[in-house]
Amino acid sequence: MRVGFIGLGSQGAPMARRIIEGGFPTTLWARRPATLEPFADTPATIAQSPAELAASSDLVCLCVVGEADIEQVVNTEDGLLAGLKPGSVIAVHSTVHPDTCKALAKTAASKGVSVIDAPVSGGGPAASAGRLMVMVGGEADAVERCRPVFETYADPVVHLGELGSGQTTKLLNNLLFTANLGTAATALSLARALGVSQERLTEVISRGSGNSFALNVIGGEGTLDRLAGLAGTLLQKDVRLIVDLAEQAATRAGAVLDAADAALTLMDHPR
Repeated sequence: MRVGFIGLGSQGAPMARRIIEGGFPTTLWARRPATLEPFADTPATIAQSPAELAASSDLVCLCVVGEADIEQVVNTEDGLLAGLKPGSVIAVHSTVHPDTCKALAKTAASKGVSVIDAPVSGGGPAASAGRLMVMVGGEADAVERCRPVFETYADPVVHLGELGSGQTTKLLNNLLFTANLGTAATALSLARALGVSQERLTEVISRGSGNSFALNVIGGEGTLDRLAGLAGTLLQKDVRLIVDLAEQAATRAGAVLDAADAALTLMDHPR
């Protein structure tokens, strides 16, 4: 399978390198030439446009930031759909609204191109180690065709169901993570007020039933200040998206949303 990769950021770059090291013929494109410089020591081909990348790819992996980036890369005059051949697949690794993937699939189907949504979790270090989590939604045959590529940078690769289910799962994960950040931060603040060392509390809870990934992310600092600058905007976006899905389904998110909203407020990124 020939692979095209667009979105060479802190997470996408190690994903692309793993694909190349896995022996798949790989073509790269980036808006900023400097982004491509770290791949000068690889056999990857550099395309001059998304359309050129698409013409030499059976699978195109998109790891761009959001909906506007996908639109620009896919549907412009020199975008992916201008170059992809029937039977090709677009894998959306970005975390976006499931409806974005469904709309893209409808447009792509007219060209004989399949779309799967495949958001990832774990960050750059996990990608470099081949330990990303990939949450996939889409037709089973397309997913299985792409699985060997995904397995160069991910373990596990979980097929969750129809198109959009990967995005919904990723958004639920991020909703719970945001909620856990809020509860962890307030527990650490309460510990300080009660005269208990935050560091010692984190040491204890990290080995107990109250442990969470969120606690260990902020335990050394005790606040969400640093994380707010790094991820506040993205978490705000993801909580807004999952709330929209809940409203479409006429259901309430309940306590998990209340906790997530509290965390976003603590990070000065209220929903």
